[in-house]
Amino acid sequence: MSFFKTVEKRRSVRTFSEKPVEKSKVQKILKACWMAPSAMGSQNYRVYQIVDSKKKEKLVKATHDQGYANNSLVLVFCSDPMRVKFVGTRGEKLFAVQDATIAATYAQLAATSLGLSSVWIGHFKEKEVAKIIRTKLKPVAIISIGYPNEKPQPKKNQKMKNLFKKV
Repeated sequence: MSFFKTVEKRRSVRTFSEKPVEKSKVQKILKACWMAPSAMGSQNYRVYQIVDSKKKEKLVKATHDQGYANNSLVLVFCSDPMRVKFVGTRGEKLFAVQDATIAATYAQLAATSLGLSSVWIGHFKEKEVAKIIRTKLKPVAIISIGYPNEKPQPKKNQKMKNLFKKV
């Protein structure tokens, strides 16, 4: 699938079939995360793959009962400010979060290119998610990936001229 077709096809899907994501596809998705650009190549993030079904259930509760995690691949992206090569709050507070979100975006695009669907979960109880995955890092996104059980509606974008301005 071409890059632009992948971007065009990617939509949020919140219900997934019982078919698990194949290990070969999981590895390709994780490799895409690993290859994502980051500030000075520092990879200021960590990705937690949730395989335990009880942890998935707890994560659903921590995301205000957004049901998405049956047999899907669930990845939690956390910023890791200790890896930042820049001194100061901009590096620690911004670059680490940006790196984690770039990696999460690459995961979604890789999933789409492999015929899978995904949903980005950003509304969650941060401390509870960190406790569930046993980390002191800051969770910034949860991505659930799987085979869709629904057909997403066509995307309704704003007009391009409303988003992009020449200055």
